[in-house]
Amino acid sequence: MDLYELRTYKIVVGKLQEVLKLYETEGWPALDPHKDKLVGYFVGDVGGMNELIHVWKYTDDADRRAHWASVYANEKFMAFAAKLRPNLISQENKLMTGAPWGPRP
Repeated sequence: MDLYELRTYKIVVGKLQEVLKLYETEGWPALDPHKDKLVGYFVGDVGGMNELIHVWKYTDDADRRAHWASVYANEKFMAFAAKLRPNLISQENKLMTGAPWGPRP
């Protein structure tokens, strides 16, 4: 059964546009080799403001762990992450499996 990871980054108020630009210029190019696992990136609009949300899809937990080990071994990604972290208030990760009905990505 596929495993989905919902990652929500709460961004310092006033820094969202800076974070989005940083992702565009450095984060996404560093993550490009790993994009086959990405369902999508989203920006909170109502309710949770100043949030960057992304969803990843894995075949199982071993696949998830191997994915992040590969991302964290990428020097370009780690340089990007060092620039990103001062703009974050918190990070929340949720692991989910699909319900036995309905559509899935």
